[in-house]
Amino acid sequence: MRIAVVKERAADETRVAATPDTVKKIVAAGHAVVIESGAGDRSSFPDAAFKEAGAEIVPTAQAALKDADLLMKVRAPEADELAALRKGAGVAALMNPYGAKEAVEGYAKQGVAALAMEFVPRITRAQSMDALSSQSNLAGYRAVIEAAALYGRGFPMMMTAAGTVAAAKCFVMGAGVAGLQAIATARRLGAVVTATDVRPAAKEQVASLGAKFIAVEDEEFKQAETAAGYAKAMSAEYQAKQAALVAEHIAKQDIVITTALIPGRPAPVLVTEAMVASMKPGSVIIDIAVAQGGNCPLSKPDVVVDTANGVKIAGFTNLPARLPSDSSALYAKNLLALLPLLTDKDSKAFAPAWDDEIIKGAMLTKDGAVIHPTFAPQAAA
Repeated sequence: MRIAVVKERAADETRVAATPDTVKKIVAAGHAVVIESGAGDRSSFPDAAFKEAGAEIVPTAQAALKDADLLMKVRAPEADELAALRKGAGVAALMNPYGAKEAVEGYAKQGVAALAMEFVPRITRAQSMDALSSQSNLAGYRAVIEAAALYGRGFPMMMTAAGTVAAAKCFVMGAGVAGLQAIATARRLGAVVTATDVRPAAKEQVASLGAKFIAVEDEEFKQAETAAGYAKAMSAEYQAKQAALVAEHIAKQDIVITTALIPGRPAPVLVTEAMVASMKPGSVIIDIAVAQGGNCPLSKPDVVVDTANGVKIAGFTNLPARLPSDSSALYAKNLLALLPLLTDKDSKAFAPAWDDEIIKGAMLTKDGAVIHPTFAPQAAA
């Protein structure tokens, strides 16, 4: 199989879909890897390192895509990249299908097998392929680092001859992968950490990291998790009770990090304008969910908002790209783990295991048709 890796086009995208380490393993498995020159530069992976690992370096994306059986990307392919692929080729990337439904139809029209890495099922067998988790983990870490940079005080308690510096109070809203890593990182930096989530299982996870759990724990709370492990949308009544508890708590916090997302839906509002107004001058809010509308209505994509009462609100749309080497390394390993399910064991040709539950869960298109149940025409009907 001929596998292509090209430069990411988005201005804010510093990641790459392969590393010298994964290229070496892909080549050892019997495949050819063709990489556009400079594809790994922003991730600190130079062409020379890829070439040494066994990749062929070509000058343009078009040269890389010519006769490719599989395109591995971070972001969804651009129109010209898609057009350069042969009919029947595969594409594996973070496709953002909910935000680009027309693009899904375009993949079908082009006749490619498009696989959305964010749709890899969260099952035990697929943990090594779970790109959402690998990238969210680093996003949670980076969110705390960004908060520390914006916060005008120290995180840990420090006792000096001149006096004592109090520890920062950090509140993490949403205890999924990103939230748990944010909790762990804030704890490492010495903050007093509290956290909330609507999923009952999160309480024990939060406590295991040394943070205090904040939530209205009624009967609805006990049923607030899907079979796949995602948070359910809560009733207006529960949201009101939780908002009252959170409003009282937020007024005492120095750092608030929001991470709550529901797949395919706008991010829920967790921090209202009134809550922001109650916070102390110098406080910081990091809104990880800003790309889906944000958990705070005052946050703006990739802008630090200074409110009238001195609170800084930062919404970062691509936190993993602020750690390009590590993010690329983890994402490339996710793709490497998925590769056997896209390959014929004997011929090494591109041949997805269509009956496998992982491929069924992640594949958007096949043979000119949209096959994912969420986007297929019959689902719309």
